[in-house]
Amino acid sequence: MKNNSLLSRLIKFGLQYKFWFYSCLLISLVLSCVSTYRPLFVGQVIDEIILHEPTHRADWFRQLVQDVFHSNHENFLLLTSCIFMLLLILVEAMLQYYMVITSNQLAQSVIFSLRDALYKKLVRYKSSFFDRTPIGTLVTRTVSDIETISTFYNDGVLLIFGDILRIVIILVVMFSQNWKLAAISFFIIPLMVVITRYFQKALKKAFTDERNYQAALNSFVQERLSGMMLVQLFNRYTKEEKKFYVHNKDLNDANLRTVFYFSLFFPVVEVIAAIAMGFIIYIGGREALQHQSIGIGEIISFIFYIFMLVRPLRQIADRFNTIQRGFVGAERVLKLIDEEKIIPNEGTITKDKLEGSIEFKNVDFSYVEDEKVLKDISFSVHKGQKIAIVGATGSGKSTIINLLSRFYEYDSGEISIDNIPIERYELNFLRSQVAVVLQDVFLFNDTIYENIVLGSYDISREKVLQAADEIGILSFIEQLPNGLDFVISERGSSMSSGQKQLLSFLRAYLINPSILVLDEATSSIDSNSEELLQKALESLTKGRTSILIAHRLSTIQNADVILVIKDGKIIEQGNHDSLIQQNGVYKDLYEIQFST
Repeated sequence: MKNNSLLSRLIKFGLQYKFWFYSCLLISLVLSCVSTYRPLFVGQVIDEIILHEPTHRADWFRQLVQDVFHSNHENFLLLTSCIFMLLLILVEAMLQYYMVITSNQLAQSVIFSLRDALYKKLVRYKSSFFDRTPIGTLVTRTVSDIETISTFYNDGVLLIFGDILRIVIILVVMFSQNWKLAAISFFIIPLMVVITRYFQKALKKAFTDERNYQAALNSFVQERLSGMMLVQLFNRYTKEEKKFYVHNKDLNDANLRTVFYFSLFFPVVEVIAAIAMGFIIYIGGREALQHQSIGIGEIISFIFYIFMLVRPLRQIADRFNTIQRGFVGAERVLKLIDEEKIIPNEGTITKDKLEGSIEFKNVDFSYVEDEKVLKDISFSVHKGQKIAIVGATGSGKSTIINLLSRFYEYDSGEISIDNIPIERYELNFLRSQVAVVLQDVFLFNDTIYENIVLGSYDISREKVLQAADEIGILSFIEQLPNGLDFVISERGSSMSSGQKQLLSFLRAYLINPSILVLDEATSSIDSNSEELLQKALESLTKGRTSILIAHRLSTIQNADVILVIKDGKIIEQGNHDSLIQQNGVYKDLYEIQFST
């Protein structure tokens, strides 16, 4: 994306908050006028009151004091001038305070809405997007990259507008006072433009590298912390430390490059300002000594103007660099927001309840183009039936249920529920009717109650306890410290696999689905939880269509239909007895498991 396109979009985001946006512009205008008048007033006081050298400038302040206080005494005029100067400084300080407040209010409002929009998009992305995008990278985009966008507003484009306005006013005042000294000062601007342009290009690359290395480091740390047990189990301390060192060194070097450019830029600006100031003192002083039209106060005011001219020029350059950082972050964030990786939700059909009959017709699917994972899959499940899917790891079992819930879109064929293609159902309704219980149960660092209802606060605590009693796990919950208020540690590490599985069964039971999918849900249970799990499983599957994926054939022998998958194809199907009689792959698997 081009910078002008990004600039346009970011300004549009800011204009959503018109009050703060236009308040910043108005304060910038007033602040520019107030700060520019101060050096002019100082010069007038020096020439008119202290040195008694009337200049070609209108002495409106002297006349104002004389008219109001009827005094022409220089001491009184000087005191009054100092008080007026103090008031100017106080007004300027107050304006700067409100400028910071309003610009930051605008910045925080924009990044709040951006972060909210990004998260709403992320939670609707296809599963394939998360398969190929590191979680650490997404965390960087959602948190730190969005934070860099705030600099576009609170230290960027709006303040640049104020700085440019201040430069214009300063130049107008300087040329109206003395065109020779103003011309010397004017030559600072093209020099600053050239220098700023050079540093802008260098810093953009440095900022881009910095964000890339930051995302890579975040991904590395997030992944290693999640798999810390594996690192420790296989004694990978040294190797992982070396890998972390490389990522850390890349980020450190990128940060130091930005520091180098900034440390070089500011001294160059100061040198240019000093040269311009030297020329003004030399030319202005020479003409003042020759009793020409330049006064000492005027020279002093021009020295102030040099500082005031260089400061916004330097700030503009610095803010352009800040904007570059914001552009890098905005490009990444807006690219994510613009991604069309969402499962299309064009279906309109909703019902009180699905019957639960399922049919796959000649379904093909591939995660990577031209590399099919499922090949011509066809089967049907009647309402209330229990179907089991068995096969080797990677054969495509879990892919089938992912397609049923529309986490992925199949390549060809048709999947229907109750004789209606699943694409015609409203997506949220479809997923509310299909409950999936996975082998690896994910639990948030929150209470038992929050993990069960997942934000559905229309499900009361009493209803949760009643459901737990119905599937036979109420005693398990009551034995936990604080019951439903027991706080689970991150990813449920404080609970056993069986306990987590019980909670996932309760979570599925509460939504009362028409179709229940158990993906290896009983493969890693402990002996203490097995009896509870079997009772809960009976309650869950009773009266509803169920799909069971399992390696342990003992758990699926009573299934109405068993599908045997190999290399993405259904090679056998039938009930347990018929498959045993076929003397095929299923019988071989059965004999291997029960040979002991």
